Amino acid sequence: MSGKRVEVLRVEKDFLGEKKIPADVYYGIHTARARENFPITVRLGYRIHPELIRAFAMVKKACALSLMQLEHLDKDKARAIVQVCDELIEGKWHDHVVVDPFQGGAGTSLNMNVNEVIANRASEILGKKVHPLDDVNKMQSTNDTFPTAARIAAISLLRQLTAVVGELQQALEDKEREFAGVLKLGRTEMQDAVPITLGQEFSAYAEAIARDRWRLYKVEERLRQVNLGGTAVGTGLNADLRYIHLVIQRLRDITGLNLAKADNLVDPTQNWDVFVEVHGLLKALAVDLYKISNDLILMSAFKEIRLPPVQAGSSIMPGKVNPVILECVKQVAIRVMSNDVALNMASAHGQLELNALAPLIVHNMLESLEILTNAVEVMIEKCVRGIKADEEMCRMYLERSPALITPLAPYLGYDRAAEIAKEAVTKSKTIREVLLEKGLFSEEELEVLLSPQELVKPGVAGEGKVDRKIVSREYRD
Repeated sequence: MSGKRVEVLRVEKDFLGEKKIPADVYYGIHTARARENFPITVRLGYRIHPELIRAFAMVKKACALSLMQLEHLDKDKARAIVQVCDELIEGKWHDHVVVDPFQGGAGTSLNMNVNEVIANRASEILGKKVHPLDDVNKMQSTNDTFPTAARIAAISLLRQLTAVVGELQQALEDKEREFAGVLKLGRTEMQDAVPITLGQEFSAYAEAIARDRWRLYKVEERLRQVNLGGTAVGTGLNADLRYIHLVIQRLRDITGLNLAKADNLVDPTQNWDVFVEVHGLLKALAVDLYKISNDLILMSAFKEIRLPPVQAGSSIMPGKVNPVILECVKQVAIRVMSNDVALNMASAHGQLELNALAPLIVHNMLESLEILTNAVEVMIEKCVRGIKADEEMCRMYLERSPALITPLAPYLGYDRAAEIAKEAVTKSKTIREVLLEKGLFSEEELEVLLSPQELVKPGVAGEGKVDRKIVSREYRD
């Protein structure tokens, strides 16, 4: 005997013919054909997002309960279907949802896969046949169940993202307060600019993230209108009108979300612009995360801040530590931005009553939500909360910069101030040294004029505190 395991198979058939299916799986012939047709990411390990499977199960449960209440579905079958849906919601049988995320047919392969898993598991529970289409998919279509499940999954992940973005905002505000007294050199176009505090820089980061959090919180309402009950093209063909109204109520109860039936069921069946809108805000968050990460990396390179060391940075240079967390966040941000381009193109592709590329839209949306949430969590825990300021380095850059002449320009005039800045650079001296050498200001005056509290607030530094005439035309104008 070879000892080779003999696979037990069962035979299923559809209008295309027969196919052998492993006897120990809950999916059936429609799923098997989809696996053969779309082996796109098998070796990459891509799977249907678990939140989408859970959301699909919630949709199927709402449908079964509504059909049972209206006596369109046998009670025993309905109860078995509901039991399986609950199991899927709990995370069971997800390994039997095996179709590729990249599939033709506007999500039909996934809907068929879910139908077959529910039907075969329900048949096992009940001891008699539950049909994946006549029972589980009754009064439904891929074209109303898939978009509805996609919106439920997106809302679930969006709430998780909104929560962690709020935590990032708080972490940045904490640093704003911690660094409020750290005076440093501001920079524009990567060149020295006027003074600023490190706290003020972090306050701007916190404000940007606060806008992202608010936008994400508000945009959830755009996802709450669903087209369940619209069946194939939004007209509700083959669906009882009572069912169309009842199924939304059931779905609200199951999900705990304030879902509503779209006023025009044809619209969300045809159009995916809501996903474009929502993902556009994910892109906005990605842009802010990229910019903030880039700034923190630069300030770390200038030694103005110290990032938490999290791992060795080089296989050849001992002791080197790289800003790896922020580099990871930037890569996630780029991925989200690229997802946005693909999602926009797929959404624009919709033709007449359906968008065949809906699986790509949903995959990119859920992926972006997931990886943004994970990246923000890592950014908070392994980077932002552990950032330290190097006040001496910040002060040194400021003192040595010719930009320190700017707050004195109203007293000297632009041209003379520019000459002093040039002399400081040419002679490798500080602005303070040149001013004192020329006797233009006293030590006491410079202590007032160049004090932190004077340099980072509106108005002319030291105005009313030093006995100096303001001569700058720019200031008077």
